[in-house]
Amino acid sequence: MNLQIAASPHLKGTDSTERIMWTVVITLLPVVVGAVWFFGLGALLVVAATTIGAVLTERVLGPGGSLRDGSAAITGLLLGLTLPPGFPLWMALLGGMIAIGIGKLVFGGLGQNVFNPALIGRAFLQAAFPTAITTWPAVSQGWTTLYASNFAVPLAQANTADVITAATPLGLMKFEHTTTNAASLFMGQVGGSVGETSALLILIGGAYLAWKRYLDWRIPVSILATVAVFATVLHAIDAQRFPDAAFMLFSGGLMLGAVYMATDLVTSPITHKGAWIFGIGIGLLVVLIRIWGGLPEGVMYAILLMNAVVPALNRLTRPAVFGTVREKKTVRA
Repeated sequence: MNLQIAASPHLKGTDSTERIMWTVVITLLPVVVGAVWFFGLGALLVVAATTIGAVLTERVLGPGGSLRDGSAAITGLLLGLTLPPGFPLWMALLGGMIAIGIGKLVFGGLGQNVFNPALIGRAFLQAAFPTAITTWPAVSQGWTTLYASNFAVPLAQANTADVITAATPLGLMKFEHTTTNAASLFMGQVGGSVGETSALLILIGGAYLAWKRYLDWRIPVSILATVAVFATVLHAIDAQRFPDAAFMLFSGGLMLGAVYMATDLVTSPITHKGAWIFGIGIGLLVVLIRIWGGLPEGVMYAILLMNAVVPALNRLTRPAVFGTVREKKTVRA
């Protein structure tokens, strides 16, 4: 009889990292299909470019066999979904490379990164190419639509002459104080980024992942509830200035961020109490930036800022060891 000595945990679940990651990828595919339906093949090319950039960087710079875990594919997909459908492909490719190289591998690889890699890639693109990343083609041009700006020559100005641009719902709210019909926002019939396709598709994918326990449901619930409550209070104070809860919930990238980005297993809290605090913080920051910030959208910055405090949240909300009682601190006179 052989006695095997190994470190804990000794009980292991049936779900591997690879299985979880590729399941997330599968749930994102309907969102990509919805993007193609609303924005055309240009959206598919953007997502493909970011994914190729992420996968190639992981293949060249990552440890052997790291492609199998699916994290690079998820990063590329999520980054592509945050970009305009007419975004130049060379920029999208570069963004995917930055997302993996700077957002993940520089920290030591899977499980070591502090910030969501896809959002690091988008933050880089936001800073480097502010005009291209805020040029929004109008929706409903046919699923076969391609954009000349997709094929812009690297380091040259993108050709947007054939692109019918339109303000996003958040842009209309921010600068013209005009809201968009909630039903159109929910179904995705609005201009915006590739991932602003359909809240319905995103919620279906998120519900499945929560059912499989591949994400902590407390995070998206706390984010969306905080945004809804905060928006309702502001709307009650001044309905002409502040939009209602439905608009705040279904506009922009909130649904994609709350369901797929804030719930990243590496960059979100590991405790239940920490997850609630994390989600509430993101929700508050989203509303604050949207209403009083200089940009119409604040999901990316809200998640990245709260990513930075996750280590502190894990320490502050660490539960007592099973079978022990946490010591109460006494205050000396």
